[in-house]
Amino acid sequence: MLYTRLALPLISLFLFAVPAAQAQDQSPVTSIVESWLASPHGDRTSEAFVHWNEDGAVPEDCATCHSGPGLMDFLGADGSLAGKVDVPAPTNSPIDCVACHNKSAAELEQITFPSGEIMTEASPSAICMVCHQGRASSDTVNAAIAGGEDDAINSELGFINVHYAAAAATMFGGSVRGGYQYDGKTYAERFAHVPDFNTCTTCHNPHTTKVVAVDQCVACHKGAETLRDIRITPADIDGDGDVKEGIRAEITTLHEKLGEAVMLYAKEVSGKPVVYDAHAYPYFFNDLNDNGASDPDEAAFPNRYQSWTPRLLRAAYNYQFLAKEHGAYAHNPRYAIQLAYDSLEDLSSKAAVDMAGMTRP
Repeated sequence: MLYTRLALPLISLFLFAVPAAQAQDQSPVTSIVESWLASPHGDRTSEAFVHWNEDGAVPEDCATCHSGPGLMDFLGADGSLAGKVDVPAPTNSPIDCVACHNKSAAELEQITFPSGEIMTEASPSAICMVCHQGRASSDTVNAAIAGGEDDAINSELGFINVHYAAAAATMFGGSVRGGYQYDGKTYAERFAHVPDFNTCTTCHNPHTTKVVAVDQCVACHKGAETLRDIRITPADIDGDGDVKEGIRAEITTLHEKLGEAVMLYAKEVSGKPVVYDAHAYPYFFNDLNDNGASDPDEAAFPNRYQSWTPRLLRAAYNYQFLAKEHGAYAHNPRYAIQLAYDSLEDLSSKAAVDMAGMTRP
């Protein structure tokens, strides 16, 4: 195994060192290596892989998805017990070839989500779902707000972050409760697309992570020039009167309205204005000057928002879920719409949120 891990970087160095004429003989391998190096999974300088450099190691809780050796540890591909990371993983170690191309990854079919739900995925996409599922769920939020009155501020509540790109949680929808799902509501379950485009690796190049076969998508979805133009319903979801825009635009408008509703509720009900910053942890901060914008002196951890009510936390969780899941419109658009709509509806019971013309699928 050590030989395999050392050999991969050496192979890539060799491919880029040989003359162009010789490299042409290696074109399939060269293409794969170049694709991987240019992808988020291969960028060893990105925050995803250097965040723990000062600590000297990636902690066990983060190592599965932020270190190639950590992923192998989780899979049991390094000889350890599968399902957990046993030791901290090395920093600057991206998700490399052997992390996904090993016997344990190939045989993986059962994926456990943060809700505890176990889903079966008998395809090469199973390895993708290990990391692209988020780190929280409805259950996480419900556990935090249990026993609290919906509109009473609880200073012990903190924002619950689903983490980034929870695509698999979106795709499985209501079955795994990745978004916050309101009591008494029903939610779309796994998004079933046509068989040839129904898994992670049939829609994304596994090495570049980029979407493939866009031409084939728009060939079936007549009138759409890009994926973002595709509609799945004639209904006016966001209530803006435009029934020709792509479903992504419908979701984007709902998401924007949800952000506005979160700020409105915080000001009107909690009495503490809040502002969101997508690039600063923990994302929600006190809006000290009440200008509705995240200013440099506000987006700092000491100024984190600490005036959460259960109702506000539920909605903010869904706002972040959709903010960090940029492909929700393709992975499970109905589920994304339902999360935004229900959050708006819940906030509107206490704040002056305008939902005129909106439709829930």
